[in-house]
Amino acid sequence: MIKTLLTGATLALGMATAAFADGHEKTKVGFVYVGPVGDGGWTYEHDQGRLAVEEALGDAVETVFVESVPEGPDAERVMTQMALDGADLIFTTSFGYMDQTINVASKFPDVKFEHATGYKTADNVSVYSARFYEGRAVQGHIAGHMTESNIIGYIASFPIPEVIRGINSAYIHAKEVNPDVEFKIVWVYTWFDPAKEAEAANVLIEQGADVVLQHTDSTAPQAAAQAAGNVVTFGQASDMAEFGPFPRVSSIIDDWAPYYIARTQAVIDGTWESTNTWDGIGPGMVKIGEITDAVPADVKASAEDMVERLRTGEYHAFTGPLNKQDGSVWLAEGETADDGTLAGMNFYVEGIEGEIPQ
Repeated sequence: MIKTLLTGATLALGMATAAFADGHEKTKVGFVYVGPVGDGGWTYEHDQGRLAVEEALGDAVETVFVESVPEGPDAERVMTQMALDGADLIFTTSFGYMDQTINVASKFPDVKFEHATGYKTADNVSVYSARFYEGRAVQGHIAGHMTESNIIGYIASFPIPEVIRGINSAYIHAKEVNPDVEFKIVWVYTWFDPAKEAEAANVLIEQGADVVLQHTDSTAPQAAAQAAGNVVTFGQASDMAEFGPFPRVSSIIDDWAPYYIARTQAVIDGTWESTNTWDGIGPGMVKIGEITDAVPADVKASAEDMVERLRTGEYHAFTGPLNKQDGSVWLAEGETADDGTLAGMNFYVEGIEGEIPQ
């Protein structure tokens, strides 16, 4: 009897292995990207996550991707085709894919969807994001110390809470170490457009900015700063270390790999459930790239201390006293912002000039 069971198990294992080899039993995972995989930033890091899934799960998975998919009707077409082609799990990796993800998911209830940085869920739709604002706090701290003109430029993509949070966090922490600091913000209304990003960087540099931060995906601002010769930058979403040790003096790195592996494994195991994930430096979804020696040693040490306090939860990037732009009290002394307010943030903090575009 035992021999029969073992023979049966061996036969079943052999059949499963053969099925994996033929591609019939693999879990198919699709990725929809807003930029090219070679953007050096946001999409590059998502694709690194995809490759990590392949490496970790091997013959159990097959991954596919479509890059440079505009936010809008074309995204819905791409997601629909992925589902029709047999995808079991689809990661849609940009905020502007939110409604399209929900629409397609309603038509394919057996397919699991994961939408990055959005807030709409369904029985077969999860959302996930990273607390990028923690990294912005570290960048603002360094930027406030390093600016000599006291003008910090910020290239902003779209006026959504994620971007507004980043601007506020960077400003708060720059202002904390340098009360004379001023932010100049250029909205480019794109995630990835090297020409627009370079133009925005040059405009900010012409306005006197000697530090430029970005919430866009290409390395074009890094190149513009490098050409200008004395402008500090930070890598966005990816390390962008090819521009180090200067102008890029550190970076925010988005590490999606552990999440992608875990969620794919959940589909394989049949344990996948709709969830809402928002992780930061502590769980490792947000990492701070090497702070180069272009940063003074004492500033580097204080920045690394902030990273550690954010990691342990000892410090929250939005801690009062803080006022809104109109001077009204937002957070009292020692009070920290709740996730609901942060998730829907639609205001600047006190001291930032200009209006948020509508």
